[in-house]
Amino acid sequence: MKAIHGGKAKNDKIDSQPSAALRRGGMLPQAYVYPAERRATRDLLRRRTHLMRKRAELLAHVQHTNRQDHLPEIGKKIAYKANREGVAERFEEGSVQQTIEVDLALITYDDELLKDLDLFILKTAKHHDANTLYRLQTVPGIGKILSLVLLYEIHRIDRFARVQDLASYCRLVKCSKESGGKR
Repeated sequence: MKAIHGGKAKNDKIDSQPSAALRRGGMLPQAYVYPAERRATRDLLRRRTHLMRKRAELLAHVQHTNRQDHLPEIGKKIAYKANREGVAERFEEGSVQQTIEVDLALITYDDELLKDLDLFILKTAKHHDANTLYRLQTVPGIGKILSLVLLYEIHRIDRFARVQDLASYCRLVKCSKESGGKR
């Protein structure tokens, strides 16, 4: 719809005419209605992704602060709780120490939240579709979380008429960019 010309002024009349023409020509795909009983779990899984990104930001902040103060590398992965001992004490200034302690406390809290969340989502997924979940986890390279993402984001593979439709839905294929007949 973004590519349809309609001038700078947009209104319902300008928008509705091309939409109606596309609909009549069968060019607008049907929307898929995700099952209501699985929506909450899918949203919870998406929320988990948000929490993981926030946790990663906190870990990156600790590493960046370490580099900004020109301190030697921490040497251990602070993503693991056992490796976080004494990290805040590396910094001389009290405010920086406090900032790092807050970051590490939030990371520790996020770890507990994510552990509980993972367990809950996994139990719910086994209730929804244990066979598919088990089959997904037998594929090399697909672990616990990726199998949950595939299970809840795709839902049913047979809803895609062609493999290309699935690849497009997953945004695995980028559109070719052309200008003036040249790629």
